[in-house]
Amino acid sequence: MASTEPIRLRRSTLGDDVYDVLRVRILEHSMQPDDRVNIDALARELEVSQTPIREALARLESDGLVRKRALVGYTVTPLLTRTEFNHLFEMRLLLESATVRWAAERATSAQRESIIAEASTSIAQEPDDPGGWRWHAAFTTHDARFHDLIAEASGNPLLRDGLERLHVHLHLHRRYFPYAHAGTTIEEHQRVAAAIGAGDPDAAEAAMRGHLSAARERQLTAFD
Repeated sequence: MASTEPIRLRRSTLGDDVYDVLRVRILEHSMQPDDRVNIDALARELEVSQTPIREALARLESDGLVRKRALVGYTVTPLLTRTEFNHLFEMRLLLESATVRWAAERATSAQRESIIAEASTSIAQEPDDPGGWRWHAAFTTHDARFHDLIAEASGNPLLRDGLERLHVHLHLHRRYFPYAHAGTTIEEHQRVAAAIGAGDPDAAEAAMRGHLSAARERQLTAFD
């Protein structure tokens, strides 16, 4: 369940604020896949005109988080099918194998330290709400940040941007990620981070491929 605290938007960055609010709601599933987006209701709730709402929805459509259909308007993008999910992981294996190699070769000392520190997160250890929405939000944030730090360390901003778009669709499924597998995932992250820290591209690629292959199998259970 998402927070019900009142939202106060800064008028100087209204479009960005509306975009951020809607993006979080979609990723947290307070706006559910396939839900129709009521622009009038959102404008009243957020106390803004329809213009920043429509601007935010156009950006979210570009991100792949909403779809616009004639005579229907905007709806939240549905979850991936099993086939689409497998296609996404095939693309991840292709792109992230190269990304992690370059990170191992090119990362600065500060970037290596940041990756190792993120992999050492304690999010899997006795959270207040194991498997609850706060835990899922924290775990999703960790996973996104870990992979983004690696993409940043690769030194290729185009690759980093492409991976971010892929991960958006993956995070829509995070709500169904089994809490029991969190510790295993973090152990896999730590193996990847250790190889990057050691500057070993072969070991880094092997660890990433192992992680992504195992992650695909774990998350396919959501389709059973």
